Amino acid sequence: MAQEPSEQQQIQWLAEDVKRREHRQRTPQRVGQVVSRLMARRGYGAEKAAALSQQAWQAAVGQALAMHSRPGRSCGGVLEVIVANSMIMQELTFQKQAILEQLKQQLPEMKWHDLRFRVGQLQ
Repeated sequence: MAQEPSEQQQIQWLAEDVKRREHRQRTPQRVGQVVSRLMARRGYGAEKAAALSQQAWQAAVGQALAMHSRPGRSCGGVLEVIVANSMIMQELTFQKQAILEQLKQQLPEMKWHDLRFRVGQLQ
């Protein structure tokens, strides 16, 4: 038959159990922070930013160039722009600084400091 644990062993086990439970407890988090992380993880923020940047792009470059280009990813302060062909890329490159200034005025929260153009499908 098994022997009952001593009082010292019981105290030690209880102390270990309390230590394990303390490790698992988390501090409360603000709802806004949780929702923000969830939106970032699911990509909802990127979709909203893409829609805003599409509108700003059309206003910055005009209808004619907007038909042959679209804003793509934004990473590290650089907005990637997808263009239909190299001729459009060259024209946008000539106007790069003016376009960037207009985008900064329209969307100052994006903090873009450069535009990078690449030929691709506009979808």
